[in-house]
Amino acid sequence: MSKKKNETAPEEEISQETPEEEVKTEAAAESAPVSDDRYLRLMAEYDNFRKRSAKEREHIYTDVRVDTVSKFLPVYDNLARAMSIATTDEAYKKGVEMTFNQLCEVFKKLGVEEIEAVGKTFDPNFHNAVMHVEDEEKGESEIVEEFQKGFKVGDKVIRFSMVKVAN
Repeated sequence: MSKKKNETAPEEEISQETPEEEVKTEAAAESAPVSDDRYLRLMAEYDNFRKRSAKEREHIYTDVRVDTVSKFLPVYDNLARAMSIATTDEAYKKGVEMTFNQLCEVFKKLGVEEIEAVGKTFDPNFHNAVMHVEDEEKGESEIVEEFQKGFKVGDKVIRFSMVKVAN
């Protein structure tokens, strides 16, 4: 009988540990969805933060480009005026042309585009009408003359074109 008692004792010990392990397993199973939910929420929050930061960086970069280019626009205007004046000094004229072309290339590398004006329909999103003329030969709201070039970076206007509009 002592043998039987010894044999049943380990079985009883095993059966006594099993309910505790079951409680631990159940508690782990109940906390797993909570942990998974917290993890998923944290990952989603981090992903949103990363996207928002990237978008802010892109806007800051565009704003810096716009600010920089707007400071160079008077230089562009002066070089354009210098090119339009007739001169007998060919070296001077060539130097001004080279400088103007180099500035235009820098603008292109920065993603700056000229706003089309002459011959186009007036668009208040891109053009600033400073004069109006009646002309039977021109279409309705057609731009007939451009006084100052307009520029944009992507969809953002740096400077509106100053134009004369017909009809």
